[in-house]
Amino acid sequence: MYIYDKFDHAITSERVAEFSQQVTRRLAGELSEDQFRPLRLMNGLYLQLHAYMLRVAIPYGTLSTKQLRKLADIAKKYDRDYGHFTTRQNLQYNWIKLEQVPEILAELGSVEMHANQTSGNCIRNVTADQFAGVAGDEVEDPRIISEVIRQWSTFHPEFSFLPRKFKFAVTGAAKDRAAIQFHDIGIHIVKNDAGEIGYAVYVGGGMGRTPVVAPLIKPFVARHELLSYLEACLRVYNMHGRRDNIYKARIKILVRDLGPVEYARQVEEMWPLTRASGVDVPAAEVARIQAFFAPPVYETIKEPVAAFEESKKRDKAFANWVKNNVHPHKVPGYGAVTISLKPIGGIPGDASSAQMHQIADLSDKYSLGEVRVTHVQNLVLPNVKQADLFAVWQRLGEIGFAESNIGLITDIIACPGLDYCSLANARSIAIAQRLSEHFADVDRQHDIGSLQIKISGCINACGHHHAGHIGILGVDRAGQELYQLTLGGAGDETASIGTLIGPGFTSDDVVGAIDKVVETYRGLRQNAGETFIEAYRRVGPAPFKEALYGRR
Repeated sequence: MYIYDKFDHAITSERVAEFSQQVTRRLAGELSEDQFRPLRLMNGLYLQLHAYMLRVAIPYGTLSTKQLRKLADIAKKYDRDYGHFTTRQNLQYNWIKLEQVPEILAELGSVEMHANQTSGNCIRNVTADQFAGVAGDEVEDPRIISEVIRQWSTFHPEFSFLPRKFKFAVTGAAKDRAAIQFHDIGIHIVKNDAGEIGYAVYVGGGMGRTPVVAPLIKPFVARHELLSYLEACLRVYNMHGRRDNIYKARIKILVRDLGPVEYARQVEEMWPLTRASGVDVPAAEVARIQAFFAPPVYETIKEPVAAFEESKKRDKAFANWVKNNVHPHKVPGYGAVTISLKPIGGIPGDASSAQMHQIADLSDKYSLGEVRVTHVQNLVLPNVKQADLFAVWQRLGEIGFAESNIGLITDIIACPGLDYCSLANARSIAIAQRLSEHFADVDRQHDIGSLQIKISGCINACGHHHAGHIGILGVDRAGQELYQLTLGGAGDETASIGTLIGPGFTSDDVVGAIDKVVETYRGLRQNAGETFIEAYRRVGPAPFKEALYGRR
């Protein structure tokens, strides 16, 4: 993983010192909240319903165990003993005291972490495939170019106060595990006909009140020209993006209004200027960064591990966990383990300080000291030998994270909702907990198969409900929390926006409504192998509407 150089260290320490002074002035009354707000947002600090919330960046979702332990220690010392992993591969602390924020930022800096640009109208944390570097289907490790983008975008003077927030996602695989088409700019690492590695660039995706699947703007940008092309994309946005209306300020609105063809034409017109500015990274610097992501030294494992195969035959629960939670590794004899942070009845994405320490211990012992954060609020041990999988599973059971539900109906994404967020209209966490308890039966989950539920407590869609096979949106109707259902969304390479299926349901009725949707699917699927999203795309919304509302 990337190691800070003297410039990174200087930037981080200077930002901590600067913000410490700003906090002192705010506490002394020298800055009003309106004056302080843009300053704290650029340092990842929000004022929520009950307390300040600090959002910590985890660039492209990669953590060392030293960093994970520091996150755990901060949770115990400054928060309520837990952290919340988000859909942006960040970690949030929900109960922070303003006067302690500089101390927290200094502690983060001691392990090469920060909260820079995790909020505000700037380029946010760059996200990537959680299996980067270990997936057999990738063209190239996406963390390399993600780190290049991180360095280029950090405190970039031209893009520090954009019309609105801006998000990048990068994938290097045919299977999109980073939801790149729902980002302001999504980057897919590809090869052209000559076998050269480059980048397909999607621009103008997003969720919120205007969900959009990003169009492909440029099928191939050469490796050495990517930054100048991205800078051209952002310059066109910075010039034309709406600043008079917050609801029309995102780049997705600009691309929609101009049209993808015209937007792409203006980017091409701008590109020679950004090329001439010398922004593109020299090959030697790319090579320097690439060296940090060199594969670790793996053992040579030529034969199937007999004990591993025997354990699967002997223990059905372990076999289910391997089937759902262990992703194929590019190196024979290894697997990438997804740790479900979705125990039945638990809060999606939450981990206590003790659990974080225990996961760090597991990674040091079994996964070469590295942990990944996924955009679906889980964690990954990327390098586990098959011979160690049974021991890892047993240990995860002891700490409460051995649920074999990755990609299943209880692997629910949920935003913090009205329990924490000042923007929310309805509670998300409680609905997620009740749904996981309702569908707790393991055999039923496996019979239902691949089905993603995503819950947002407001139209801002932090729970990615638009991209859920079943999406749930909390709304306020005359003081009552109601939940609207959308069906048919997907955040993968077949990206689609869910369709609103009808009027909302009360908190008491929404779990039963989801059950009707699931049972309708089970009744109409052609065979046990047809997934929910496949069945929905085949039959459309009509049978689900009939099941929920009767004939109309």
